[in-house]
Amino acid sequence: MGLSWLGLWLKRLGIFLQVAVEVAVGKVFMMLFPERAKQNILAMGQKTGMARNPLFSPDNWVPTFFSIQYFWFVLKVRWQRLEDRAEYGGLAPNCTVVRLSGQKCNIWDFIQGQQVASAQGLGARLVDDFASTADFLVIYIEEAHATDGWAFKNNVDIRQHRSLQDRLQAAHLLLARNPQCPVVVDTMQNQSSQLYAALPERLYVIQEGRICYKGKPGPWNYNPEEVRAVLEKLCTSPGHMPQL
Repeated sequence: MGLSWLGLWLKRLGIFLQVAVEVAVGKVFMMLFPERAKQNILAMGQKTGMARNPLFSPDNWVPTFFSIQYFWFVLKVRWQRLEDRAEYGGLAPNCTVVRLSGQKCNIWDFIQGQQVASAQGLGARLVDDFASTADFLVIYIEEAHATDGWAFKNNVDIRQHRSLQDRLQAAHLLLARNPQCPVVVDTMQNQSSQLYAALPERLYVIQEGRICYKGKPGPWNYNPEEVRAVLEKLCTSPGHMPQL
């Protein structure tokens, strides 16, 4: 059940103050103890693979933490979670999405038995291993590290999406990574991103229209192996033949 208008804005105000304090403390800590702060950020980066990504050196992304762009992005993510309507065991929000051809459709159009819905991508090996028993879908949402937002150096050159065409063009870059599953984009109202609290990335497993797995928010808690465990369990359950 959604929050009242006043309750929503009071919660937003509380989150604004909380994020402001966190960023201010982090900024001061980084200024006073730069090496220690860098070690802490790199330790978090190990969880996402960022620290091991050969395309990025620490200097490409560590200094961006606790910047004003970082503040606004974290605030957007925290505020978005107040609109989360995707509950474990509940009906999956049947949001409108757009195929790369420009045709509108709904998330449930892709559901046969189960479905994995992801804000970004899934590991190719995971898709391969369950290709015969599950249907996978990638929902491309707003860009987490746009060049005119919280940007990393040496990253893809994508600005914040101002139109659906911008978003569709950016999503086509995913095809170069051979996702091996359908790719659709969120609407410019960011309905999927909001109702699934997907920013910056999140994984779901949906079976017969209901959410049977809700991953923690990425990138720090993004875990495709949890999806693997859920799918393996569903595949071996009596009477279940997942078609995701």
